[in-house]
Amino acid sequence: MHRDTVLRVDLTTSEVSREPVPEQWRRQYLGGKGLGARYLYDELEAGTGPLTPENRLCFTLGPLSGYLPGETRYAAVTKSPLTGTFLDSYAGGSFPPALAGALPDCLGVIVRGAAAEPVSLVIEDGEGRIEPANCWGQDTVETANAYPDASVACIGPAGEAEVVYATVASDAGDHHAGRGGVGAVMGSKRLKSVVVHGDPPEIPSAIERLREETDAAYADHATGRWQAASGTLESVDFADEVGALATEGWQSGRFDGSDGVGIAAVQDAAVGREREDDRVPGDFRVETENGESVPRGATSISLGAGLGIDDFDAVTALGATCDRLGVDVIEAGSVVAWTALAAEAGLVDESIAFGDDEAARNVIERVAAREDELADALAEGVAAAAARFAAQESGDEDDDALSGEELMPTVKAMALPGYDPRGATGMALAYATSDRGGCHRRARPVEEAVFVDRSRAETVQHVADAQTARSVLWSLVADDFLGDVLREDLGAEWLRAVGIDHDADSLARAGERIWTLVRLFNAREGFDRAEDELPARLRETREDGAAINPETFDRTLDAYYDYRGWGRDGLPSPELVEALGLTAILDDETPLSSEYRAVESVAEEEARSE
Repeated sequence: MHRDTVLRVDLTTSEVSREPVPEQWRRQYLGGKGLGARYLYDELEAGTGPLTPENRLCFTLGPLSGYLPGETRYAAVTKSPLTGTFLDSYAGGSFPPALAGALPDCLGVIVRGAAAEPVSLVIEDGEGRIEPANCWGQDTVETANAYPDASVACIGPAGEAEVVYATVASDAGDHHAGRGGVGAVMGSKRLKSVVVHGDPPEIPSAIERLREETDAAYADHATGRWQAASGTLESVDFADEVGALATEGWQSGRFDGSDGVGIAAVQDAAVGREREDDRVPGDFRVETENGESVPRGATSISLGAGLGIDDFDAVTALGATCDRLGVDVIEAGSVVAWTALAAEAGLVDESIAFGDDEAARNVIERVAAREDELADALAEGVAAAAARFAAQESGDEDDDALSGEELMPTVKAMALPGYDPRGATGMALAYATSDRGGCHRRARPVEEAVFVDRSRAETVQHVADAQTARSVLWSLVADDFLGDVLREDLGAEWLRAVGIDHDADSLARAGERIWTLVRLFNAREGFDRAEDELPARLRETREDGAAINPETFDRTLDAYYDYRGWGRDGLPSPELVEALGLTAILDDETPLSSEYRAVESVAEEEARSE
């Protein structure tokens, strides 16, 4: 069965309906990120407030959801309250396959409006209904436990308080659509949870062979072996070894206590590996003695090394606090680190220091409740908090001291994860050009930069091509790591197996179209080259001498824009927009570059291929 509809939910009127997805949209944007971007661009006016009823919140699937090996995921697509940009955030666990099974012909759910009182959206047997939410005020674990016979995606107290980096949690906080504040959007709509009654889709016999082959290829791939051996926690040891582990508020690239929060600590603390999905080889939940999940790499980096905490149990407990409250661990680690640095600089009156896990927990809990002036400021993100306290810096006599806005690095107001890009130009470029802010998942050149010496042209191509490929794979909503196996044909063989005619070239063109459409969305919101910049903190020379030369970076950014077919102002050119078939959908509010870029049009490409 093809997925060719969406479920529409209006929380203001309590209406639920179904509508078909235009066939052209399904071909050009696939699902997931791409389809969400198409609906968002079409239905939001420029300047729509992320926390207003007019914003849309999309829970999208892909045409292969429930069929691909690896972890089935969903995409949460909206306008970010943290960055003001387009936002796509992803989560796995039991919720996405249940959603795929409960809505077998749907590519997603589009929510608009806002309820007068807290509600839950219940999805069952292909239909949706709105019910009063009895769990408002409860954390993510308590909310999930209230529905023992269903799969639940919900917000915690942070989402209810509209903390702009609140998450949407599933599996009692084990999985999160984590970055950018989708949980705050859900809270602004008074939508406490999405409750799904459904079983994962049955695997058609026609694709069993392909599934087995893909399983085997993943198990033999370097990414598959890495995941089976250590999951993302190897990132801690790797980043520390190469001097790219942001430590104690980015003051160092190495953490003396890394052994306490890395792979060795996990091996010592783990007591068992519980399989989460019998259909997914190597899909395990690793537990400690107290039953808590072993933290993923981002937790150990942001809440461990980032805060100077080398006690594995303490980091695990901090991660569990974030999970229950529904807070992004990367942003949480960054606001705590900013608070410690700002307190040291005399910008805020707070008793906190690096290495103090109790003080860190206190800050996170206060932020989730917007408990006081500092917590309320931090709930708006590092950049906003720094700006709010900027007036207190005027008496600083130390010309070399960093201002409050420079203490912690952000790109487009999103805090950077703990991979230091100094010495890795490709990672710096990936951060700067990420479409949702300072994200390490749009492209991951840091994993190769320390081993491969690339020219500027090679670096640009590597980053841009990775962004394009991931735009495809995230529109299929494939497992993030399985995507490395699908890169060769971008999933074309899988799509043909379910009756959707695409090849690698047409999918690459779709990826470019999706990436460009998101750039146009952001341009309409006022983003251009000025926002593709690196923060002042990263312009400092690191202790090992690694640095980012601003002039070199600017030339690399020029080369990136050239490769993309954008102008030097960071805006797509009319020629590129026409070539990708996007001209007809543009509104008058979307700026384009005045610089010409010679790009082969869709018609010319098709004529040449014939």
